[in-house]
Amino acid sequence: MSDAESVDSVEDAVEAKLQTFIDAVADSETYQQFIEANKQLESDPEAMDLLDEYRQKQRQMQQDFDQELMAELQEIQTEISDNETIQQHRDAQSALVELLQETNDVISEPIGMEFAQSSGGGCC
Repeated sequence: MSDAESVDSVEDAVEAKLQTFIDAVADSETYQQFIEANKQLESDPEAMDLLDEYRQKQRQMQQDFDQELMAELQEIQTEISDNETIQQHRDAQSALVELLQETNDVISEPIGMEFAQSSGGGCC
């Protein structure tokens, strides 16, 4: 077996293991809960309106800060905190991020570097 064939074989094995990992994450309860919470959020017009309004007020604040706008933003934040659908989505998202961070840690330790970290790349 040539060196090129050996490299191809190793790369194929890595890709197969990666697909197994992806499938395991996709099948995990944590990921499934996130997907369900995301569907619920997207199908809740009140929650989506609150989030859209919040983003709009944030953009306005970046362009022209004033106290009245700040008070409106804080009021919307309170409504978001009280919205069960949004909170379920945030909780599910936090759990998924934690799972992915844990997997990153498990992979990073044996290779001796941060796995999910950009190594710079690019030409410029």
